[in-house]
Amino acid sequence: EAVCGGERDAWVATPEGALALIIVLDQFARNMFRGDARSFAADGLARWYTNRALQLGLDQFLEPPRRMFMIMPLMHSERLEDQQRCIELLASTDLASNLRFAYLHKDIIARFGRFPHRNAVLGRVSTPDERVFLQNPHAGF
Repeated sequence: EAVCGGERDAWVATPEGALALIIVLDQFARNMFRGDARSFAADGLARWYTNRALQLGLDQFLEPPRRMFMIMPLMHSERLEDQQRCIELLASTDLASNLRFAYLHKDIIARFGRFPHRNAVLGRVSTPDERVFLQNPHAGF
């Protein structure tokens, strides 16, 4: 909550600090508030700091598994351009083994414009096509 409240800017001074901030914003909320709209509340901030860190080239100082966590907010995004950027970043680095998951995410966004498995938690009404999709046991992540 402190990070979401503004106590974060100094973290981006180093690659490790930026990574820690992105993990807090992207991963902690997803796991601490699973099944609650708060699990996605910091997504915009996570994406902003991911894009800032990438712009500064901070990802280049991280080992591949850590770099993946820096890119993860793009994969979690419901914006198609973020999905495409995620794929480009993974394909052009030593993280290509994660491409299958990136394409799964992108294909869902390309098809629906959002992740239907978030609809109930976010109070969104699912379309008939989304309801059919959600019946598949592999529809969520």
